[in-house]
Amino acid sequence: MNKTIRRASVFCLLMVLALLVRATWVQAYEARALADDAHNRRNTIAQYAQPLGDIIVAGSPVTGSKETDGDDLRYKRTYTQGELYAAVTGYSSQAYGATQLEGIYGDVLDGTDDRLKNPADALTGVRTDPGDVLTTIDPGVQKAAYEALGDDRGAAVAMDPESGRILGMVSSPSYDPSAISGTGDGDAWQKLLDDPSKPLVNRALRQPLPPGSTFKLVVASAALEDGLYGSVDEPTDSPDPYTLPHTSTVLSNENPAAPCENATLRTALQYSCNNVFAKVAADLGQDKVKAMADAFGFDTKELDVPVRASQSVYPTGMDQAQTALTGIGQFEVTATPMQMAMVSAALADGGELASPHMVSKVTDSDGSTLQEFPDGATRRVVKESTAQQLRSAMVTVVEQGTGGNARIDGAEVGGKTGTAQNGVDNGNTPYAWFTSYAKDDSTGKQVAVAVVVEDSGAARSEVSGNGLAAPIAQKMMKAALKR
Repeated sequence: MNKTIRRASVFCLLMVLALLVRATWVQAYEARALADDAHNRRNTIAQYAQPLGDIIVAGSPVTGSKETDGDDLRYKRTYTQGELYAAVTGYSSQAYGATQLEGIYGDVLDGTDDRLKNPADALTGVRTDPGDVLTTIDPGVQKAAYEALGDDRGAAVAMDPESGRILGMVSSPSYDPSAISGTGDGDAWQKLLDDPSKPLVNRALRQPLPPGSTFKLVVASAALEDGLYGSVDEPTDSPDPYTLPHTSTVLSNENPAAPCENATLRTALQYSCNNVFAKVAADLGQDKVKAMADAFGFDTKELDVPVRASQSVYPTGMDQAQTALTGIGQFEVTATPMQMAMVSAALADGGELASPHMVSKVTDSDGSTLQEFPDGATRRVVKESTAQQLRSAMVTVVEQGTGGNARIDGAEVGGKTGTAQNGVDNGNTPYAWFTSYAKDDSTGKQVAVAVVVEDSGAARSEVSGNGLAAPIAQKMMKAALKR
């Protein structure tokens, strides 16, 4: 063998060895990454090769699957009353992925979750029948919230204070996930993206806004827990008008005739006295107010229900005037409706906050439980006596104060209204808030609710928590109590 042939042979051998090494590397180390790559269409084909599992509300599926015509994606997702449940289910789209429960439990719903496989399936890689996701949603509460919000832009959340079960979650405007579940829905998708009202955003969980006067419940809790005031009926040291510390800015009350000077916490909640709660926040200082806010769930980075809620924020690094403004839920305080429902829920349940959740269990195709979310995992936020006093004051708000539209015959109802500034110098339409609880006098059943109306189309002078948000909360609470 001459020298040239020998060199060519060695080169060819090295090339073959390199190919073998590369093939081994791909099979051993890169196979999973390639299989999971978002651009690997085989995954999408496999995902929609059979009907998906379902998301269940009160024993009935609110999702389904429909066979397609002449596509390599054999089935696509369908939704029963899609707009009603969009804030719960999210969407599963052949083109745009999946969100919320559809995304979180995608492996269960498409049958690829390892927990669905028996040992033989695991060895052979056979695709198993998909599982289901059972929610805690009460269809009556969900429908009441959806219909009451109507065309208003906003959101509503209802939860069981004792168990933490989320009974209703609505974001408005909504959308029909069926309209974007296929591969040829580009126009519908673009229309949703271009809509300035952002229907794809789950406002109940993902839209933190200034909570306005509903935050006064947190400040009142801090005042009682700290001992700044001994009860909700003890007069406060609250001049009216109140000038923000170290400034010439005078803080006014919505009702100039309200008895807010040195008012008790009960009266201050009843008339929503800004001077009282701004002064209380300044007297307590930002650290104590923040500690109480955080106890209720503010500043929690990973609040998963199991969909992750955006962080509700109580700010830091403020001067005394800014701290005073946080006492009325302004400056840089933000909260989601989920967070404000948690505030009312903790007070309704004697000062203990149950972990909010909207999935009760995940099952396989035979109904056997793969994962369960127990009710009633609680932590104490405030003393029972503090919670009792604030519930009493919240009842006063509904019976004699600014929350009269939330009354329900045969039930104890307590609440707090809020109207939060929006835009520079409050130049935009204010946000209307209401957070509340209701307890059935005969059965003892309870529910906590929070509602925000971002824009109802009403004149600015007509925007109030009692006028816009309280009636929505009242309908949800009635539905939860079956009254």
